[in-house]
Amino acid sequence: MSTILKRSEVQQMDTWKLEDMFPDQQAWDSSYNELKTLKEKAADYEGKLNSPENIKAVFALEDDLSLKIERLYVYAHLSHDQDTTNPTYQALVQKAKKLSVEVNEALSFITPEILSLPEQELDQLIDNPELSDYKFTLQEIKREKAHVLSKTEEALLAQVGNLSQAPQQIFGMINNADMKFPKIKDENGNEVDLTHGSYIQFLENPNREVREQAFKTVYETYRKQKNTIASTLSANVNKNMFYSQVRKYPSVLEMSLYGDNIPKEVYTNLIDTIHESLPLLQRYMKLRKKLLGVNELHMYDLFAPLVEEYKWDITYDEAKKTVEEGLQPLGNEYLEVLRAGLKDRWIDVYENEGKRTGAYSWGAYGTHPYVLLNHKDNLNSMFTLAHEMGHALHSYFSDEALKYRDAQYTIFLAEVASTTNEALLMDYLLKKSTDPKQKLYLLTYYADQFRTTVFRQTMFAEFEKIIHERAEAGESLTPQELSSIYYDLNVKYHGTDMVVDQDIEMEWARIPHFYTSFYVYKYATGFSAATSFSKQILEEGKPAVDRYLGFLRSGGSDYSINILKKAGVDMSSPEPIREAMSVFKEVIEQMEQLTK
Repeated sequence: MSTILKRSEVQQMDTWKLEDMFPDQQAWDSSYNELKTLKEKAADYEGKLNSPENIKAVFALEDDLSLKIERLYVYAHLSHDQDTTNPTYQALVQKAKKLSVEVNEALSFITPEILSLPEQELDQLIDNPELSDYKFTLQEIKREKAHVLSKTEEALLAQVGNLSQAPQQIFGMINNADMKFPKIKDENGNEVDLTHGSYIQFLENPNREVREQAFKTVYETYRKQKNTIASTLSANVNKNMFYSQVRKYPSVLEMSLYGDNIPKEVYTNLIDTIHESLPLLQRYMKLRKKLLGVNELHMYDLFAPLVEEYKWDITYDEAKKTVEEGLQPLGNEYLEVLRAGLKDRWIDVYENEGKRTGAYSWGAYGTHPYVLLNHKDNLNSMFTLAHEMGHALHSYFSDEALKYRDAQYTIFLAEVASTTNEALLMDYLLKKSTDPKQKLYLLTYYADQFRTTVFRQTMFAEFEKIIHERAEAGESLTPQELSSIYYDLNVKYHGTDMVVDQDIEMEWARIPHFYTSFYVYKYATGFSAATSFSKQILEEGKPAVDRYLGFLRSGGSDYSINILKKAGVDMSSPEPIREAMSVFKEVIEQMEQLTK
């Protein structure tokens, strides 16, 4: 679509059907008013959560309130995202946000009050058949008990909450507002702006001088701020240590994994198994060097295109058809829901004036999921469609199988279903492709996903682990120390076929994820679990599909590790990561064959 349409000009069939959530604005208003009154009921239970009857009743009320506010909130946001310039929807979002805060406040007494019960009483509640629907919730509350402090201490920690945001906020201001990069010259010798947004595009430029210039300019700029940014990162590590000590966790890493109940071995296994597989990444670096035809492969060559610009136009209709064909191995039950989603206007397809950028899947329990796209006729958009429909169908099957409280899956699981779809689509496209150039284009796309999502994120995860361990051992994190750790990791990962430019030692300074500590490993574990699932589905057929549909139907009804284990992927062992690496090895071998 060449011209960007106004929202009112977009064909109805290319928009999502929000009436499935609320038939009209009047219905939204009436639900909003009803909730305003209903939330007052919560106060009736305060100070009375000492009997199974009252606990059951308050949980039922909590579910009712949470579901109603979720619907109001999601509808307001979806309406706003389709046209952010519309003042009616801007106001709707504000109203929903404000009411959401009020609902959370009204319910905030529940967990602390149950936690204040003696342990023996808590155990009786967990085993009480009256409360069987809430068994997992009560087990989770009990699990938290060891790390919850007295009422006064908790109130004090809540006040410290604002201070704890400081390292991330200060880094955000330096990185997004204050830091300006000098202009660089493009391939035609014109001076152009270098920004955070354009940096990766410059690294993808076929012209090597442009890539090198962008790379060096970015890291020279960060180097000038190294002392300040080292202070913000060090402050963030100190903040984490403060919380882990106060809440009685053995380490920051274990505190970060506790929420999802992830064993420490999942984290350490990932790093150890990726170390085992570093020769594969280094083999890919060697191949990259050969395909680019350079004497030395530098860090700024990692995003350079390996196939001369391969033009592949894929319309939205073709993308839908191909995704459906690529997901055939998942069987009829899955495909029927997928077809319904593609046909029944779950998806908002094209860009229009004022529409939010990017793509996502979102929704509220009890109505089908919704998917926002900004479709362009290219390969990336087709994979985005497969990815977002993976999220959507995960939500659909969880919602269909479970009660509201158990249906919401964790972030640890969120990327698995979406990436499984991508892996199956990739397998289908590679098997179908007869054009060697197209095949190499696909293989490069896939190999780079392994490089960026598994190896790079694991290297980030290892960096976080090292800096926290050193701080916990009483060492200080100077800019020199941070740069040295980061540089050595790059050398270890990329191997001797690559010139690891000294400038890369400053990359730690530009990664915002380091301020959401111990999060990035989930990208690598999610990708590995998905690759393992897709391999099992393609090799075993129906038994693996049945296990996988069981995973999609499990939502958040158990701990993430258990849900995956039941479905045949044990993330506490190195096996899924090894399986993913065997797929990466096949990709490299195919690339080597094509380029002999």
